Amino acid sequence: MIKKKIQNLRKKFEEFDIDGYVIPKNDEFFSEYAGIDRLKFISNFSGSAGYAIILKNKNYLFVDGRYTIQAKIESGKYFKITDYHKIFNCNLFQKLTIGLNPKLFTSDQIKKFFLKNNKIKMINSDIISQNLKRKKESKKYFFSISKNICGESHSSKINKVLKSLKKLKAEAIFVSAPENVAWLLNIRGRDNPHSPIPNCHLLLDNKKKIYLIADKTKTKKLILEKKLTQKQIIDFKELDSFVEKYPYKKIIIDRKTCSLFYENFFKRKLKVHKKDDPIYMFKAIKNKIEIHNMIKAHISDGAALTKFLFWIKNINKKKITEYDAQNKLESFRKKNKDYLYPSFNTIAGTGSNGAIVHYRATKKNTKTISKKQIFLCDSGGQYKFGTTDVTRTICFSKPKKFIKSVFTKVLKGHIAVATTNLNKIKTGNLIDKRARKFLNLSNLDYSHGTGHGVGFFSNVHEGPQAISKFNKILISEGMILSNEPGYYKKGYFGIRIENLVYVKKSLGKLFFENLTLAPIDKDLIDFTKLTKFEKDYLSDYNLNVYLKLYKFLSINERNWLATFI
Repeated sequence: MIKKKIQNLRKKFEEFDIDGYVIPKNDEFFSEYAGIDRLKFISNFSGSAGYAIILKNKNYLFVDGRYTIQAKIESGKYFKITDYHKIFNCNLFQKLTIGLNPKLFTSDQIKKFFLKNNKIKMINSDIISQNLKRKKESKKYFFSISKNICGESHSSKINKVLKSLKKLKAEAIFVSAPENVAWLLNIRGRDNPHSPIPNCHLLLDNKKKIYLIADKTKTKKLILEKKLTQKQIIDFKELDSFVEKYPYKKIIIDRKTCSLFYENFFKRKLKVHKKDDPIYMFKAIKNKIEIHNMIKAHISDGAALTKFLFWIKNINKKKITEYDAQNKLESFRKKNKDYLYPSFNTIAGTGSNGAIVHYRATKKNTKTISKKQIFLCDSGGQYKFGTTDVTRTICFSKPKKFIKSVFTKVLKGHIAVATTNLNKIKTGNLIDKRARKFLNLSNLDYSHGTGHGVGFFSNVHEGPQAISKFNKILISEGMILSNEPGYYKKGYFGIRIENLVYVKKSLGKLFFENLTLAPIDKDLIDFTKLTKFEKDYLSDYNLNVYLKLYKFLSINERNWLATFI
């Protein structure tokens, strides 16, 4: 099938006079979890990030370290799997004419990735998804979330953005990122499989006039709720005529998510300035009510995960598959009335599959969980008032000495991140070094970042903050991040310990406070390698887990959890 799809694409090269074509993971809304997955269609690669370049005689798939093993399994037969960083100023192919869809790339991406030695040709027709079986377009309405859930009115948020516009001396801003529109207007939708994000854009001017650009059929609730009037909603196909009458001269667009298509569209009439949308930073700082609601969501989620861990470690006596396990975990989450759906595809990998950082079991492709191997489970949920993401690695029999040693090093890195003095160590790149320190002492490491930002009832991955080698965004009060060091031995096992944390301020001091509540498998820990400080931290963490969750657990689950204190 993949070979046939590539052949069909190459047949179009002569028609468009191109030597190759590039396909990203994202859709035209730059969503991580897109409704239309062109990259999977052409390559079979199911990871959340990557680019494919199809040439006349060769195909490249660019992925980062999280996906190297997975990409080779899923796509290695037809694609040369190449490190993502080699796409920057790419010299793997030169003096070619590369075709692309301008709705799927920003001008910054194109300059960074392909322009060095190649000619770029914009192809406005979508030559990939012409043959792609599209999921039936969701007609579920956009909806509002109340102030007692999100903690701030949309009017107050708009005023914040207007102050930024004033500083930038701009008359208007085009908010291209749907998650930023969702934050600004306090609305959500169901256009993506794992995020409550409405596919839309927004125009906001310095007179506080707002225009939502969206499929009008999805906005009826917003009109009934008097969030917006009919005149404030512009259908995608009406935008051209609307902008023709737009009374402003200078507009701000976001360099990260405003496609080349929209950049050129606005340039026809307005003076365009590329900036970072200020909403990213506003959205990253969660207010007290958002934090309160995230704590609530994590109590619910922690109870479900703890019940699952008890079941799989102690109750399950039959042979089950990875697919069975992830469905069982989902069944525990579904018992909570406030649970909606997973915040990403659950990663449930036994043995060698645990080494595939973003592995996904399916009904047709799954392994029976071996009691002699360790099991990695990374999962999360969207609740009506919060987003979760948690990883636990567990064993079912006495682990090998090397596995126990590595798990303990990962745990020491996890504790080092959680206990960082944020008054002295203030950026993600410096915190990342603390996470890797104990592994690095043994010449071990992992190829992904240590932590990503997390949205409030939004995308499970959001920036600009992160704990990674190159992120220098100041860690500030109210930010939520993941803390997830790991280690992966190809063909054997994977280890990851992930909690979500938020930045709390007390008595003038900043520190990380755990949101995630679930026990860490003590059977995998070499306690002789932990310091007294680390042992105390672990004991305090497990005590907090017990105190927050015991009322939701059965007597047997409660007694088991008490053994971790």
